[in-house]
Amino acid sequence: MGIGLYLDALSLVMTLVVTFVGFLIHLYSAEFMEEDEGFSRFFAYMNLFVGAMLTLVLADNLLLLYLGWEGVGLCSYLLIGFWYRDPANGAAARKAFLVTRVGDAALAVGLFLLFANLGTLEIQEVMRRAAAHWVVGEGAAVAAAALLLGGAVGKSAQLPLQTWLPDAMAGPTPVSALIHAATMVTAGVYLIARTHGLFELAPAVQSAVAVIGALTLLLGGMCALTQKDIKRILAYSTISQIGYMFLALGVGAWAAAILHFMAHAFFKALLFLGAGAIIQALHHEHDIFRMGGLRKALPVTYWTFLAASASLAGFPLVTAGFYSKDAILWAAWSSPQGSAWLWAAAWTGALLTGIYIFRAVFLVFFGEVRQQPTRTPGIRIRLPLVALGVLSVVAGFLEIPRTLGGFTPFSDFLRTALPAQASSAAGPGAESVLQLLASFASLAGIAVAYYLFRRAPELADRMARTPAGAAVHRFWFSGLGFDRLYDALLVQPFLSAARSNRGDFLDTFPLAVAWTSQLFFRFLRATQTGQVRLYAKVVAAGTVLVAAVVLLS
Repeated sequence: MGIGLYLDALSLVMTLVVTFVGFLIHLYSAEFMEEDEGFSRFFAYMNLFVGAMLTLVLADNLLLLYLGWEGVGLCSYLLIGFWYRDPANGAAARKAFLVTRVGDAALAVGLFLLFANLGTLEIQEVMRRAAAHWVVGEGAAVAAAALLLGGAVGKSAQLPLQTWLPDAMAGPTPVSALIHAATMVTAGVYLIARTHGLFELAPAVQSAVAVIGALTLLLGGMCALTQKDIKRILAYSTISQIGYMFLALGVGAWAAAILHFMAHAFFKALLFLGAGAIIQALHHEHDIFRMGGLRKALPVTYWTFLAASASLAGFPLVTAGFYSKDAILWAAWSSPQGSAWLWAAAWTGALLTGIYIFRAVFLVFFGEVRQQPTRTPGIRIRLPLVALGVLSVVAGFLEIPRTLGGFTPFSDFLRTALPAQASSAAGPGAESVLQLLASFASLAGIAVAYYLFRRAPELADRMARTPAGAAVHRFWFSGLGFDRLYDALLVQPFLSAARSNRGDFLDTFPLAVAWTSQLFFRFLRATQTGQVRLYAKVVAAGTVLVAAVVLLS
């Protein structure tokens, strides 16, 4: 297996997004982390992270891709636990590393299966041989695609392995921006898109991709709606938006998934960097209910955060998020693999998105001032915010649907690497109606957030205090109870078994090694008396012994 790079339209888009967004995050970090004692270590980890991601997206074979895949997993551990003196940060880093191991193990088994059946791991050759040797629905194809999906689910924080991502907020804010926007969580999206030929041979698995994406986008939206920590709101938002990408991949809208990946990289990086500027200005405050009235004190942060929020919510016609999300909603309805249920899930997710992100906007930037900022962002923070703010608006104009003019250079460019979406029998009239419904979801979400958190905040409080409202709030706030479920089913039984089995005979050998080491230690320690005369005697005796050996041999 060689070490080679493969550059086509898909890897070029991924590389450009990773390097450009990564550069802006590095520039931002130069100011954000300048007073941190681990400044040099931070940038070493960040550069290794970007290097591993570039290895992943440029690899011409699956083994080299797996090297980059494991590299981003290692770097996520190092960066999430960057402030390792706090035990909670170390626990979050270990959680991210262990949960993603599940998916990584599935991916490794999938690579073994592909090599055993096709005799190669060269990506393009794998696609050719799979199409030549396997028929649609064949067991080996289904198993290989399912195992690759397992890897993608773990790395991209999709159901049921999404629990690590909210806790990954323990790392510095630029780390959150890099993990959530341009690198690690998008690796699963890239893997499915790159190996699209396998998923087309396994329709059941491709349908599972769509269903997982639809369920995850709803889960992320509901959980984000109840969070108080501004970074955890954005973390659940990332889970939800990656769900949109999975939904697009599952219905065969490959270009739409990559378009949303690009738009998401811009506006989600901006949201995290804006959140970092807010947190730093308020002396490390994360609770949105302890913020307020910041739009005048932090004008650049406010306007750029607003642009990113509008793009995330899919504000009609003028934001990148509208065009990318509209393409996914249209594909969910019109694609042969789509359905009304998938469209309804995506539409509901769009409504929730508008509510939760503008809930944060209204609580953080409007209302009474609860804390005065202690510092304002410098030029190295403001420049990335402005650049990403512009891209959050204009990037969507690379793909305008036929109902609004039909300008499609982005999907035309990707067509050299990814198959075009299957044509639909639905006409432009149906597409226009769905666009209006998508626009309504975005605007309605913003309006609901405005009413509940600006005009009548007491109504939201009363709803949360009712028995049913409090129960729903607790359930959503806990991430739908997945952490408690996994703790009860997996973690505690494993720890109990380990404690009860701590004295088994398998420990005899390592204990014997330790005992032998201690014995030699005690012997050698006895020679360290601190008496120079004794040391001189030993040196003299050793010299005599060596001389005698030389003379007698």
